[in-house]
Order: sequence, then structure tokens, then C-alpha cells
Amino acid sequence: MVLGWRRRRISHHAGKKHPDVELVVPNHFRCPISLELMKDPVTLSSGITYDRESIETWLEAGNFTCPVTNQILRNFDQIPNHTLRKMIQDWCVEKQNFGVERIPTPRIPVSPVEISEILFSVAASARRLDQYRCLEWVQKIEKWGAESERNRRCIVANGTAAVLAAAFDAFANDSVERNATVLEAILGALNWMFPLDVETQRSFGTQASLRCMVRFLRCKDLSPKQNSIEALKELVSCDQHIVEKLSDIEGVIEILVEFIRKQICPIITKASLTIVFHLISFPCSSEKIKLTFVRTGLVSLLLEILVDSDKSICEKALGAFDGLCGCKEGKEEAQSNALTVPVLVKKILRVSDLATEYSISALLKLCKYGGRDEGRVLVEALQVGAFQKLLLVLQVGCGDEAKEKATVLMKLLNPYRAGLECIDSVDFKNLKRSF
Repeated sequence: MVLGWRRRRISHHAGKKHPDVELVVPNHFRCPISLELMKDPVTLSSGITYDRESIETWLEAGNFTCPVTNQILRNFDQIPNHTLRKMIQDWCVEKQNFGVERIPTPRIPVSPVEISEILFSVAASARRLDQYRCLEWVQKIEKWGAESERNRRCIVANGTAAVLAAAFDAFANDSVERNATVLEAILGALNWMFPLDVETQRSFGTQASLRCMVRFLRCKDLSPKQNSIEALKELVSCDQHIVEKLSDIEGVIEILVEFIRKQICPIITKASLTIVFHLISFPCSSEKIKLTFVRTGLVSLLLEILVDSDKSICEKALGAFDGLCGCKEGKEEAQSNALTVPVLVKKILRVSDLATEYSISALLKLCKYGGRDEGRVLVEALQVGAFQKLLLVLQVGCGDEAKEKATVLMKLLNPYRAGLECIDSVDFKNLKRSF
């Protein structure tokens, strides 16, 4: 590697003696990959030193050569270069008047052996139902994970999630009330290990574990609520059997609707909408589940959310709304709400392809299977520019399913177009422009 000097502009800091200057930074203090000042320099078998994070990213991408020399590495050992790190720290202290902050001394990364030992202890304490010892080990895992992204990847890669999920199930089966502290700690640790593998989903998706998470949803503290709702979202998104188990738990529907109504925080709102969507849409979903959601006022609530919401919330709300329109009571509730048709038409081609597909699907259900009110819905859809929007869907392109449903809906709308000729053309254009 060529050693040289690079100039770096350091901004003036309040209270510093020097104005903006070109600070000379030695090239050998920079990582050859990122060209940034190294925080944790490590040396490979090729003799070249890199910043640990940069070279780990390089190796994890499947590269087996040294980036500088291009020679094949004899091994992937990364030896900490303490001498160079100390030189960099001394240089930072020397240049602190220029606004340079001293890099902290890096912690030694966790090893697979250490993780295996901790996981053995977690499993043993869970079998004995020793919540205090188990809590101690879980907190150790959390501490390692907080130290670096490299530690997190190593922890996840060594099967930590499966062991923690099994421990969670064991303590949940024993007593949620007595073991609440360790259960909350395990849930918090698992939340940064998503997505889960099939084995972990099986351990984590037991009836006892699900009931425990639903109970945490009723907590006053935000953290257990957020961790539980995120875990439930992960589980229902992966396994339909878990969706069925969750739907059997008393009170879960009311809790989810309340979260959507109060909008405590964006994470909880989005996760609740996702879970509702899966509860409504999974193949074995009963009419009773949909009816319960309708009776809680979810149809009107979703329409209010759709009036002004960001993309991710809008997609999830439209998916849930489309699912509710699949039952008789849901259709009747949607048809009786003045916001339904204008909002659905407005969302076509305004949010995303997925949102467009859900909007068209919901409109089709209301128009084709809407009973005595389907004629009124078709006329209202025409009045707010649905036909023109659907024509654009066919022209600009969306998913095949969206195009197919748009074609069917246009055929339903076409006979009603002639009946609207009496509408003043100027007013009609203004009405369409607003959507």
C-alpha cells in the first residue's frame, strides 16, 4: 500500500482555536476499502491492515482475496493491529483542537465458542426454570449485541434465536406473571434477530408463547407492547397455523383495533395493521373473525386512516379493508360510508402498485357483489373518475391481477356512463381533478 498524505477539511467548532483548515491526515491511518479513518485496524495474512468492519463486509460477500494485493488469503484470521490503533488515537488527541475526536478503544468481538457457552447456560437455566440466572445470560447476549453489528451477526448465525425461543416457551408455560421480567428480556433480545428460521418459529409460535405476547400487549409500558407486536407480526407473516392459533386467543382482535385507533406509535400501528391483514386474509379465516372486526368499527377507522397516511400504512390499511369487503357485513358497512368510493378511487395509481391492486379489488367486491347498492356504488365511482383511473392502469401497467380486475370493473362501469351525460361537464372535471 502506498503511504501518503491526504487533506481533509475540518469544520470550525465553537470554542476551538483554529478556523476551517485543510487538515493533513496520513493515508496509512485510512482503511484501503472505505478510505475512512480506521477505528478498529486488523491485519490479514497478506500483511495489509484494514478497518475490521470493512474487511468483514468484504469477506462476507464471498471474497477470498486481499483487496490491495489481490492474493488469495491463507486464512481469514483478523489480528488486531494495536500499534497502529494507538498511533491513530494519539494523532486524534494531538489534533483535537481541529475538531478531531479520539476513537474509542474497540472491544474484542465475541467468538462462536463464547456464544455456545452462553446458550448452553440459557437452555440449562430454562429447563430448571431459574429465571434469575437465565435473565443474567440474556442480558449478556444483549450487551454483546449492543457492542457491534459484527457481534449481532455472529450471535444470530450461531442459533441464538432458537435457544431463546425455546426458553421463552418454557417460562411462558410455567407462569407469565412470575417470569414476566425474564420473558420481557428474551422478547427484547429476539426482536433484533428477525427473520426467524422454521425451527425457531415452531418454538416461538406455541399457544403458551402467543398468549404471553398478547398479555404483554395489555401492559402500560411501551417497550413490552412494541416487542410483542413486532414478534407477532413476524410470526403471522411466516406461518398460517400461527395465524389460526392467534385468532383463537380471546381479546386479541379488540386489542389490535384499539392500537390502530389510538396510533400510539408508528411501529405498533403498522404491525397491528399487518396482523389484522393476515387474520382476515388467511385461507381458513372464518366469517366470525371478519364480523368481529367489522363490529369493532374497523371499516370506518381504516377509511379515516386512508384519508391521510404514509405509503407503508396506506398499503396495510388497504389490504385489511379489501379483506373486510370479502364478507357481507363488511361490504354493507363500507357501502354506507361516504368516504369509501372517493378514497378507494383516489388511492389508485397514487401510492404503489400493491395499493392500486387492493383498491381495485375492494371496489370490485363492492360493485360486483354489492347487492342492491351496487348500482349506486358504480355511479358514484364514475362520478369521481374511476373509469379514467382504470383506463390508466391498463395503459401504464400494474400487476396482471390488478389489470384483470380493472378490466372486469370497467365492464361493470361502462353501462352507467351514458346515464351521466346530463352532469355538467365543468363540474365533472373539477370533481375528477380533486381525486
